[in-house]
Amino acid sequence: MKPDSKDVRPEKKSIAAELDERISGALYMILADYAGMDMPQTTELKKNLRDNDASFNVVNNRMLNRALDGQATEMLKGQTALIYGAGDVVEVAKVIKKFAAANQKLAVRGGFLEGKAISGQDVVELAKLPSKDVMRAVLLGTLQAPCSQLVGVLDQKVASLVYVLDAVKTKKEQEA
Repeated sequence: MKPDSKDVRPEKKSIAAELDERISGALYMILADYAGMDMPQTTELKKNLRDNDASFNVVNNRMLNRALDGQATEMLKGQTALIYGAGDVVEVAKVIKKFAAANQKLAVRGGFLEGKAISGQDVVELAKLPSKDVMRAVLLGTLQAPCSQLVGVLDQKVASLVYVLDAVKTKKEQEA
């Protein structure tokens, strides 16, 4: 039986504080099994993630489970890598999916997006979405469509008036 007032070693307190700091500012966290990855593969993945404002860290399952208040117990089995950041989660999911397909070594277990738990399949689905910039462009185009259609209709009415006046001019010239 464990004593209730067990002192925690200072280095563990430091690691826990650092982990809390990392996940507190993260918009998303993706948990993955990195077993079998060698150093060049890990370096390549870290570089690709860094290009998308994300970080990759190997974490202790027990420490991460404590930091997440036990919400990730079923996802924390074996070797765990924490991928987190505050940028575009769709771009990060695309990087992870591409890397996993090329190397067959990284297995996504799930994660958290804006505080809500998501499965590994949800991360794969995120990778299928267009990026934030593309979605913003689609939204902007949708918002601008009625205005541009109105301009087109008004322009067509002016053009119709010009055609009528031109036809009247041509008719008068033929009569003269």
